[in-house]
Amino acid sequence: MSETHPNLMASDVVVRLPEDPALADIAERGGDQFLEIVASHPTSSLVWALLAETCLAEEDLGSSVAAYAYARTGYHRGLDTLRRNGWKGSGQIPWEHAPNRGFLRALWALSVAAGRIGEAEEQERCAQFLRDSSEEAFEVLSD
Repeated sequence: MSETHPNLMASDVVVRLPEDPALADIAERGGDQFLEIVASHPTSSLVWALLAETCLAEEDLGSSVAAYAYARTGYHRGLDTLRRNGWKGSGQIPWEHAPNRGFLRALWALSVAAGRIGEAEEQERCAQFLRDSSEEAFEVLSD
């Protein structure tokens, strides 16, 4: 007798994060002052993701390591924010909701940076997490 078990990872939860308070500073100060902005808003996944993306624009090992550290920080700050907003470890984090993009960008940057420093397993895990969270984000960011 075969028994069907429900998929415990499936979820119909859709998370929409509140606006990132760093956004106003980013708009006001511009893109060359991310360090100052992250010092003012250390919980902002977006600023950490932007720092990581800036480092990923370079191809050297030092920049890849820095990108990994920035992206990992943004990823963990994002997980904290997601949990505070009802996320229980699964569910959609839609790209079209702009405040979600900081976390999604940090997750993508972590995947890319992990690949550059030889962490293939983490690279794949983060890429799959991104796809599971938002297929649209995966398509936009991997383009």
